Amino acid sequence: MNAPTPPLLEVKNLVVEFPSRRGTLRALDDISFSIAPGEILGVVGESGAGKSLTGAAIIGLLESPGRVASGQILLEGQRIDNLSDAQMRHIRGRRIGAIFQDPLTSLNPLYTVGRQLTETIQAHLPVTAAEARRRAIALLQDTGIPAAEQRIDHYPHQFSGGMRQRVVIALALAAEPQLIVADEPTTALDVSIQAQIITLLKTICQSRGAAVMLITHDMGVIAETCDRVAVLYAGRVVEIGPVHEVINHPAHPYTAGLMASIPDMAQDRERLNQIDGAMPRLNAIPAGCAFNPRCPRRFDRCTAERPDLLPAGATRAACWLHAPEVAA
Repeated sequence: MNAPTPPLLEVKNLVVEFPSRRGTLRALDDISFSIAPGEILGVVGESGAGKSLTGAAIIGLLESPGRVASGQILLEGQRIDNLSDAQMRHIRGRRIGAIFQDPLTSLNPLYTVGRQLTETIQAHLPVTAAEARRRAIALLQDTGIPAAEQRIDHYPHQFSGGMRQRVVIALALAAEPQLIVADEPTTALDVSIQAQIITLLKTICQSRGAAVMLITHDMGVIAETCDRVAVLYAGRVVEIGPVHEVINHPAHPYTAGLMASIPDMAQDRERLNQIDGAMPRLNAIPAGCAFNPRCPRRFDRCTAERPDLLPAGATRAACWLHAPEVAA
């Protein structure tokens, strides 16, 4: 029997805090998950759930005064959350690539895309300028840029939005990283381009064995792209498991609410379902389960005790409905 593949990325009990004059705000509260080589993990939730902040903590780009207060982030078993800025610069780009929502925030408008690619390659790999240019052209070809030999000398404004996002993906892959953190990479694109980018990410995982953490609010993208999905709410993981199980058999009431809010072409409904209420502010997280004020299935224990992730069929859910004495 083959031993299970060790995870490429492990996030253990991660806590991120923001000190302020009125007290310390806890933005991520005991987040834990892992990603295996070649796997795509989707991270979903409403705005303010902590999706992008989790990605920023992994990349080492938390904005001050944000800090990792406790927990660990391990890349191939090596702890990286306690490294200095200089040490993280060697890891960022070389071992962890990043794709952001707006490609113009990742590309310098004053430099050609070729210069930006070749400088990134030479910063992380021991290659000559000529070899770096050959690699840059190959990356543009791999990401679907037509006439890459000519387009490499163009500036970002000479590309369409979808093509710029392909350039950003090429930039993220330039140093052959093991992990890619993709923060809403398809949100600013139209549906046809979204499908192409999704296919590209899946191909990258299959051909390069890279792991991808895909942050999005689009469950359609999650369903088409991911192997597993983690659902975040108020800075906590409330459900995690295989994507088809979480989508078709949600175990947490919040996940069920997210699934019910997706339009269903097979049903004729005048109004979409919605989850009543809103995400709590960081200075007003309720006691017990953070979702309890909005939960249609809450009971007394939900308002008093915070649940850990509990086995819930093929997934795990942070919900007292799956406590052994209740589930029985």
